[in-house]
Amino acid sequence: MSAAISTNKPRRAAVGFAVAGTVAAAIGWGTASRAANCNDISHKGTQFTVCDVDLQSEELRLFLNDSAGKPLGQFARIDQMLEPEGLQLGMAMNAGMYHEDRSPVGHYVEDGVETMRVITTGGGGNFGLLPNGVLCIRDGRADVMETKSFIAAKPKCRYASQSGPMLVIDGTLHPRFIDGGDSRYIRNGVGTTADGKHAVFAISRSPVNFYDFGTLYRDVLKLPNALYFDGNISRLYRRGMTAFNFGTYLGPIVGTVEVIK
Repeated sequence: MSAAISTNKPRRAAVGFAVAGTVAAAIGWGTASRAANCNDISHKGTQFTVCDVDLQSEELRLFLNDSAGKPLGQFARIDQMLEPEGLQLGMAMNAGMYHEDRSPVGHYVEDGVETMRVITTGGGGNFGLLPNGVLCIRDGRADVMETKSFIAAKPKCRYASQSGPMLVIDGTLHPRFIDGGDSRYIRNGVGTTADGKHAVFAISRSPVNFYDFGTLYRDVLKLPNALYFDGNISRLYRRGMTAFNFGTYLGPIVGTVEVIK
Protein backbone atom coordinates (compact mmCIF):
# COMPACT_ATOMS: atom_id res chain seq x y z
CA MET A 1 0.00 0.00 0.00
CA SER A 2 1.28 3.44 -0.85
CA ALA A 3 1.90 5.89 1.94
CA ALA A 4 0.76 8.59 -0.44
CA ILE A 5 -2.75 8.61 0.93
CA SER A 6 -1.76 7.41 4.40
CA THR A 7 -5.00 5.71 5.34
CA ASN A 8 -3.20 4.56 8.50
CA LYS A 9 -3.93 0.92 7.71
CA PRO A 10 -0.95 -1.37 8.47
CA ARG A 11 1.66 -1.37 5.69
CA ARG A 12 5.10 -2.81 5.45
CA ALA A 13 6.99 -1.18 3.18
CA ALA A 14 0.96 28.84 21.47
CA VAL A 15 0.60 31.17 20.21
CA GLY A 16 3.79 33.29 20.04
CA PHE A 17 6.41 32.17 22.54
CA ALA A 18 7.19 34.77 25.17
CA VAL A 19 10.52 33.13 26.01
CA ALA A 20 12.70 30.52 24.31
CA GLY A 21 12.39 28.21 27.32
CA THR A 22 8.63 27.72 27.14
CA VAL A 23 8.92 24.20 25.73
CA ALA A 24 11.49 23.19 28.34
CA ALA A 25 9.30 24.59 31.11
CA ALA A 26 6.23 22.78 29.82
CA ILE A 27 7.87 19.38 29.99
CA GLY A 28 10.37 19.90 32.76
CA TRP A 29 13.61 19.93 30.78
CA GLY A 30 16.73 22.01 31.05
CA THR A 31 18.19 23.93 28.13
CA ALA A 32 19.15 21.78 25.15
CA SER A 33 22.85 21.31 24.56
CA ARG A 34 24.58 19.11 21.98
CA ALA A 35 21.94 16.41 21.80
CA ALA A 36 18.18 16.56 21.54
CA ASN A 37 16.51 16.44 24.95
CA CYS A 38 13.89 13.69 25.01
CA ASN A 39 11.40 12.97 27.75
CA ASP A 40 8.16 11.03 28.26
CA ILE A 41 5.07 13.03 29.17
CA SER A 42 1.37 12.22 29.61
CA HIS A 43 -1.52 14.05 27.94
CA LYS A 44 -5.18 13.01 27.99
CA GLY A 45 -4.27 9.54 29.21
CA THR A 46 -1.68 8.89 26.49
CA GLN A 47 2.07 8.72 26.95
CA PHE A 48 4.24 10.60 24.45
CA THR A 49 7.97 10.80 23.89
CA VAL A 50 8.86 14.39 23.07
CA CYS A 51 12.28 15.54 21.82
CA ASP A 52 13.35 19.20 21.74
CA VAL A 53 16.01 20.12 19.17
CA ASP A 54 17.79 23.44 19.70
CA LEU A 55 18.67 24.68 16.21
CA GLN A 56 21.19 27.12 17.68
CA SER A 57 23.41 24.28 18.87
CA GLU A 58 22.31 21.20 16.93
CA GLU A 59 22.38 20.23 13.27
CA LEU A 60 19.11 18.90 11.84
CA ARG A 61 18.99 17.17 8.46
CA LEU A 62 16.63 15.20 6.23
CA PHE A 63 17.67 11.89 4.66
CA LEU A 64 16.13 9.93 1.80
CA ASN A 65 18.60 8.23 -0.57
CA ASP A 66 22.20 7.03 -0.44
CA SER A 67 24.92 8.16 -2.85
CA ALA A 68 23.70 5.62 -5.42
CA GLY A 69 20.19 7.06 -5.31
CA LYS A 70 18.71 4.12 -3.43
CA PRO A 71 16.37 4.77 -0.47
CA LEU A 72 18.11 4.56 2.89
CA GLY A 73 14.95 3.52 4.70
CA GLN A 74 16.62 2.58 7.99
CA PHE A 75 18.21 4.57 10.80
CA ALA A 76 21.14 2.13 10.86
CA ARG A 77 21.95 2.81 7.20
CA ILE A 78 22.05 6.55 7.85
CA ASP A 79 24.50 5.94 10.68
CA GLN A 80 26.65 3.85 8.33
CA MET A 81 26.58 6.61 5.70
CA LEU A 82 27.59 9.27 8.24
CA GLU A 83 30.36 7.29 9.91
CA PRO A 84 33.12 8.04 7.33
CA GLU A 85 32.55 11.73 8.06
CA GLY A 86 33.03 11.11 11.78
CA LEU A 87 29.32 11.72 12.37
CA GLN A 88 26.36 9.80 13.78
CA LEU A 89 22.62 10.16 14.30
CA GLY A 90 21.54 11.53 17.65
CA MET A 91 17.73 11.50 17.37
CA ALA A 92 15.67 10.63 14.29
CA MET A 93 12.15 9.80 13.13
CA ASN A 94 10.19 9.28 9.93
CA ALA A 95 9.42 12.66 8.37
CA GLY A 96 6.58 12.51 5.89
CA MET A 97 4.42 10.27 3.74
CA TYR A 98 5.84 8.31 0.84
CA HIS A 99 4.93 6.11 -2.11
CA GLU A 100 5.59 2.36 -2.47
CA ASP A 101 9.09 3.11 -3.80
CA ARG A 102 9.61 5.32 -0.72
CA SER A 103 9.76 8.53 -2.77
CA PRO A 104 8.11 11.47 -0.95
CA VAL A 105 4.48 12.30 -1.63
CA GLY A 106 4.96 16.04 -1.14
CA HIS A 107 7.63 18.70 -1.41
CA TYR A 108 11.09 17.44 -0.58
CA VAL A 109 14.45 19.24 -0.47
CA GLU A 110 17.71 17.71 0.71
CA ASP A 111 20.91 19.75 1.06
CA GLY A 112 19.41 22.45 -1.15
CA VAL A 113 18.33 20.09 -3.95
CA GLU A 114 14.59 19.76 -4.66
CA THR A 115 13.47 16.27 -5.62
CA MET A 116 9.72 16.85 -5.31
CA ARG A 117 7.68 19.98 -5.93
CA VAL A 118 5.13 21.47 -3.55
CA ILE A 119 1.72 19.76 -3.78
CA THR A 120 -1.15 22.24 -3.44
CA THR A 121 -4.17 20.08 -4.20
CA GLY A 122 -6.19 18.02 -1.75
CA GLY A 123 -7.19 14.40 -2.14
CA GLY A 124 -7.72 11.22 -0.21
CA GLY A 125 -5.96 10.26 2.97
CA ASN A 126 -4.31 12.37 5.61
CA PHE A 127 -1.97 14.23 3.26
CA GLY A 128 -5.02 15.60 1.44
CA LEU A 129 -6.74 16.65 4.67
CA LEU A 130 -6.08 20.34 4.02
CA PRO A 131 -4.47 22.42 5.27
CA ASN A 132 -1.24 20.48 5.18
CA GLY A 133 2.21 21.95 5.64
CA VAL A 134 5.97 21.93 5.24
CA LEU A 135 8.86 21.54 7.67
CA CYS A 136 11.53 23.97 6.42
CA ILE A 137 15.05 23.69 7.87
CA ARG A 138 17.51 26.53 7.39
CA ASP A 139 20.81 27.35 9.04
CA GLY A 140 20.09 27.94 12.71
CA ARG A 141 16.31 27.59 12.48
CA ALA A 142 13.40 25.37 11.51
CA ASP A 143 9.81 26.33 10.74
CA VAL A 144 6.57 24.43 10.27
CA MET A 145 4.51 26.41 7.75
CA GLU A 146 1.04 25.84 6.31
CA THR A 147 1.50 25.08 2.59
CA LYS A 148 -0.12 28.25 1.20
CA SER A 149 1.89 30.38 3.63
CA PHE A 150 5.01 28.49 2.61
CA ILE A 151 4.38 29.21 -1.06
CA ALA A 152 3.76 32.89 -0.35
CA ALA A 153 6.85 33.27 1.84
CA LYS A 154 9.19 31.38 -0.54
CA PRO A 155 11.74 30.49 2.15
CA LYS A 156 15.06 29.11 0.94
CA CYS A 157 15.10 25.80 2.80
CA ARG A 158 18.23 23.73 2.98
CA TYR A 159 15.95 20.82 3.85
CA ALA A 160 12.16 20.59 3.47
CA SER A 161 9.50 17.91 3.83
CA GLN A 162 5.78 18.36 3.13
CA SER A 163 3.23 16.30 5.02
CA GLY A 164 -0.26 16.60 6.37
CA PRO A 165 -2.48 17.44 7.91
CA MET A 166 -1.29 20.40 9.93
CA LEU A 167 -1.95 19.76 13.61
CA VAL A 168 -1.87 23.40 14.72
CA ILE A 169 -2.07 26.46 12.44
CA ASP A 170 -1.14 29.81 13.98
CA GLY A 171 -2.22 28.59 17.40
CA THR A 172 -5.49 27.05 16.19
CA LEU A 173 -6.26 23.35 16.01
CA HIS A 174 -6.92 21.89 12.55
CA PRO A 175 -10.65 22.53 11.88
CA ARG A 176 -11.39 18.93 10.88
CA PHE A 177 -10.26 17.34 14.15
CA ILE A 178 -13.01 15.86 16.34
CA ASP A 179 -12.78 15.62 20.12
CA GLY A 180 -13.22 11.94 20.97
CA GLY A 181 -12.59 10.78 17.41
CA ASP A 182 -12.28 6.99 17.14
CA SER A 183 -9.45 6.91 14.55
CA ARG A 184 -6.54 6.04 16.82
CA TYR A 185 -3.00 5.10 15.77
CA ILE A 186 0.57 5.52 16.90
CA ARG A 187 1.27 8.98 15.49
CA ASN A 188 4.27 11.28 15.15
CA GLY A 189 4.86 14.89 14.16
CA VAL A 190 6.83 18.10 14.66
CA GLY A 191 6.17 21.61 15.89
CA THR A 192 8.36 24.71 15.92
CA THR A 193 8.66 27.78 18.11
CA ALA A 194 7.69 31.16 16.71
CA ASP A 195 11.34 32.25 16.54
CA GLY A 196 12.35 29.07 14.73
CA LYS A 197 15.02 28.21 17.28
CA HIS A 198 13.42 24.96 18.47
CA ALA A 199 11.91 21.99 16.63
CA VAL A 200 9.89 19.71 18.90
CA PHE A 201 9.28 16.14 17.75
CA ALA A 202 6.65 13.91 19.36
CA ILE A 203 5.50 10.32 19.00
CA SER A 204 2.68 8.65 20.91
CA ARG A 205 3.53 5.54 22.89
CA SER A 206 0.04 4.14 22.28
CA PRO A 207 -2.74 4.87 19.75
CA VAL A 208 -4.05 8.43 19.82
CA ASN A 209 -6.56 10.40 17.73
CA PHE A 210 -5.78 13.59 15.83
CA TYR A 211 -7.56 15.84 18.31
CA ASP A 212 -5.56 14.69 21.31
CA PHE A 213 -2.31 14.76 19.35
CA GLY A 214 -3.05 18.28 18.16
CA THR A 215 -3.90 19.52 21.65
CA LEU A 216 -0.57 18.15 22.91
CA TYR A 217 1.13 20.67 20.65
CA ARG A 218 -1.36 23.48 21.20
CA ASP A 219 -2.10 23.22 24.93
CA VAL A 220 0.90 21.49 26.49
CA LEU A 221 3.85 22.41 24.31
CA LYS A 222 2.16 25.68 23.31
CA LEU A 223 3.65 25.75 19.83
CA PRO A 224 2.07 28.02 17.21
CA ASN A 225 2.47 25.56 14.33
CA ALA A 226 2.74 21.78 14.24
CA LEU A 227 2.67 19.20 11.46
CA TYR A 228 1.63 15.55 11.35
CA PHE A 229 4.18 13.18 9.82
CA ASP A 230 2.40 9.82 9.76
CA GLY A 231 0.69 7.10 11.74
CA ASN A 232 1.06 3.37 12.32
CA ILE A 233 4.53 3.26 10.71
CA SER A 234 5.78 5.96 13.12
CA ARG A 235 9.26 5.32 14.51
CA LEU A 236 11.66 7.19 16.80
CA TYR A 237 15.39 6.58 17.14
CA ARG A 238 17.57 7.85 19.98
CA ARG A 239 21.28 7.25 20.32
CA GLY A 240 21.86 4.28 22.60
CA MET A 241 18.72 2.36 21.67
CA THR A 242 19.40 -1.31 20.90
CA ALA A 243 16.86 -1.44 18.04
CA PHE A 244 16.48 0.85 15.05
CA ASN A 245 13.34 0.67 12.87
CA PHE A 246 12.14 -2.75 13.96
CA GLY A 247 12.13 -3.97 10.33
CA THR A 248 10.12 -1.08 8.91
CA TYR A 249 11.50 0.60 5.80
CA LEU A 250 10.81 4.35 5.77
CA GLY A 251 10.78 7.17 3.24
CA PRO A 252 12.02 10.61 4.36
CA ILE A 253 13.77 10.62 7.74
CA VAL A 254 14.67 13.67 9.85
CA GLY A 255 17.42 13.57 12.42
CA THR A 256 20.10 15.39 14.36
CA VAL A 257 23.72 14.84 13.37
CA GLU A 258 26.46 14.62 16.00
CA VAL A 259 30.22 14.23 16.01
CA ILE A 260 31.23 10.71 17.06
CA LYS A 261 32.90 10.97 20.45
